[in-house]
Amino acid sequence: MDAYRPERADMRFVDRRLPRRQALRQGAGGVVAALGAAGFVPRVRAQETTPVANQNEGPSHAPDGLSQEVVEAFRVLPGQKALKIWAPADAGRPEWLAALNPGGQVFIASAFKGFVLAECLRLEEESLDPRGDAPLAAQLNARLAQQLELNEAVFSPSAPVFNPPNLTGQVTLRTALEAMVSHSDNTATDMVLRHVGPERVQTFVEAIGLRQTRIPASTRQFIGYIFGLPNWRATTWADTQANDPGLTPRPILNDAITMASTPDDLVAFYARAMQGEFFRYGETLAVFRAILSLADAIAFSMPLGVSAFGKGGSVESGGSHALTFAGGVYVPDRWVYFALLLNWTDAEAGPGAEVQAPYVAAARTIFALVRDRLGA
Repeated sequence: MDAYRPERADMRFVDRRLPRRQALRQGAGGVVAALGAAGFVPRVRAQETTPVANQNEGPSHAPDGLSQEVVEAFRVLPGQKALKIWAPADAGRPEWLAALNPGGQVFIASAFKGFVLAECLRLEEESLDPRGDAPLAAQLNARLAQQLELNEAVFSPSAPVFNPPNLTGQVTLRTALEAMVSHSDNTATDMVLRHVGPERVQTFVEAIGLRQTRIPASTRQFIGYIFGLPNWRATTWADTQANDPGLTPRPILNDAITMASTPDDLVAFYARAMQGEFFRYGETLAVFRAILSLADAIAFSMPLGVSAFGKGGSVESGGSHALTFAGGVYVPDRWVYFALLLNWTDAEAGPGAEVQAPYVAAARTIFALVRDRLGA
């Protein structure tokens, strides 16, 4: 999620930010910002062999030096921290794990859009026929070329690609999916959610065993809720642009409509999704990976020498803040899955601008450690 608050400022973050977003301000509701830039992070020393956890107790109970370094790099951040980075056992190498509050449910902002992408592709591949005359890839491309309506019914704040209300018409489903992930466009997200059905996405999440993950019916409804609109389920585009000082903001993590998960759930999802477990065909997996590789968080948080896939997010509203990033990374000859989640309040650390740089610096340090210690 990234976004929100109508009002005077429509801030576009420059290339140095992670990820690059628009943020909209509104006096009554709070402000949603983006991940920020990190300072220079020295290259960490490489380790010749993969760390070996105590096989009797398991990696979660016997942290090795690498896992301790990873956790400490994240622990220095303010607020509520939840982290999990897991490399499955493979090629004779034992599994490896670093974790900090991995079962803690937190607000995940736009990181929920990875679930929407997966279920949308699952929906489209239901129409594919492996016995048809056209190759599966061509059939899937045809499904992704179908047109979605771009109009006021789906306009949502923080949409740097579809730029409401200035653009209307029709766009392809693929374009909407790419905008949803690459620039976290909320209008694109609501277009895809309307196409797939949010109930279907939530059902998928629960069916694969993710008991602490919740996705919103739409980003616009969520914005209406946190702004304090009485009839938030019927939030209009005009509502999101109003500035009503009489509204009482609501919490971003709540029982009505939210974006929530845990590191355990996110890592479990990506560890299976990145290997194609939820898809019928390799062609669908290829599109899933390709779109996740476009996420703007990747270029600013990942070192050279890895292939990364994932979705990040950020929010600021009513004194609450979140920075998140989850997905999978392929270091030389090894898959590693991750979730780095941070929630905090004004009292704990102040505005997002003050936390962005240390968050990204921690992420860079962690992924450089993973590359150098776990890679072949």
